[in-house]
Amino acid sequence: MHETTTMRAKWTVMLSIVLPILITQIALYLMSFFDVLMSSKYSTADLAGVSIGSSIWLPVYTGLSGILLSITPIVAQLVGAKRQKEATFSVQQGFYVAIALAIIIFGLLMASINPLLNMMSLEPEVHRIAHDYLVAMCFGLVPLFIYSVLRCFIDALGKTRISMFVTLLATPVNIFFNYLLIFGKFGFPELGGVGSGVASAITYWIICAVGIVITMKAQPFEAFQLYANWPKLQLAKWLEICKIGVPIGLSIFAEISIFSVVTIMMSNYSTAVIGAHQIAMNFASLVYMIPLSISMGATILVGFEIGAKRWKDARIYSYLSVIIAVGFSFISATILIIFREQIAGVYSTDAQVVTLATQFLIYAAFFQLSDAIQAPVQGALRGYKDVTITFIMAIISYWVIGLPLGYVVANYTDLGPFGYWIGLISGLTAGAVTLSARLLIVQRKAQKHTQENPST
Repeated sequence: MHETTTMRAKWTVMLSIVLPILITQIALYLMSFFDVLMSSKYSTADLAGVSIGSSIWLPVYTGLSGILLSITPIVAQLVGAKRQKEATFSVQQGFYVAIALAIIIFGLLMASINPLLNMMSLEPEVHRIAHDYLVAMCFGLVPLFIYSVLRCFIDALGKTRISMFVTLLATPVNIFFNYLLIFGKFGFPELGGVGSGVASAITYWIICAVGIVITMKAQPFEAFQLYANWPKLQLAKWLEICKIGVPIGLSIFAEISIFSVVTIMMSNYSTAVIGAHQIAMNFASLVYMIPLSISMGATILVGFEIGAKRWKDARIYSYLSVIIAVGFSFISATILIIFREQIAGVYSTDAQVVTLATQFLIYAAFFQLSDAIQAPVQGALRGYKDVTITFIMAIISYWVIGLPLGYVVANYTDLGPFGYWIGLISGLTAGAVTLSARLLIVQRKAQKHTQENPST
């Protein structure tokens, strides 16, 4: 990354960082998609087992690996301040944290998989597949978390196209091993849905190895000497990583888990309603990759400018991220409203499900507008390392406002299941407003601190 002096240059830098992140996020989404899709081609039991396993794996992995996202603002600020040795030290300590975190999660998951599955009314075969799938995935935790640190380091330097390349490589590799291990091709064992878990674990080891080679040999990463002169464990740096990372991880978990809870509450309605809700939620999740990618780009750029004490540039990147996200959200909302029947038809041929899905997709369109503000604002706040208040606001927005309001509207008005979407939209809107106010406060405090302490 480099300093920019014109708006045109800032737009160019922003887009050059965000677009590879977007492609990376879609590639990650496709890995999970192909796990489920290819398992469905084997048997219904394997589809159910992998779906159950994925629903447990996703919130646990995304929430806890979110702790490692703190590496991005830490390194971005240090690089912006031209403190390269400290950036190297932070990444090395991040490796230690990643390994420790992976070992802890491995132990907890291995101890809790059966109790979790026993709480569900699953057929024995589905239970076995879900259990073995999760066990297989657990053996990929260490390389996955190490690669998460590497990706944060690579992205913090603005080289998001490199992490895009590695992740794009992972998708066909995962599909290839899925083919070998699910269906038992070319002499490999025929494992059914469990094979997709083994394939994912193998893929994690491969992309971790590729990430290590790239950061060891390629510029500008080689100059950081990540793998030379390994330091001792330093608790102070671990605490810094966790102080920033834990609120980020919990915020992500709070956001993802509320959608799982809403889906569970939807189980009180008919199968058609549940299916229609899932269609709208699935498509909304895909479209969400845009504001999410912009959010991650905002963290990198704002962190870099804060490290260099260019407060005005940090503010401009914050506003640009919101403008870009809102612009895309209007486009996606328009597409959702105009082509909602066609979109629903891609997912189902059931007339009742399609009709209901077209109604849910209208709510999903408004859902995008709120997300387009709160996501990039949250990303900008992470660039300032302001995460604790952000986490509290996320809890209030989703769990104090969104979910209770959705429950009341769904159960005490004629809107029924659509009430939950109204609750989600209201929670996101509250989050967008409060986070925007928080960003303005943080920006003023940062600039005031610099004016009063120009040497710090």
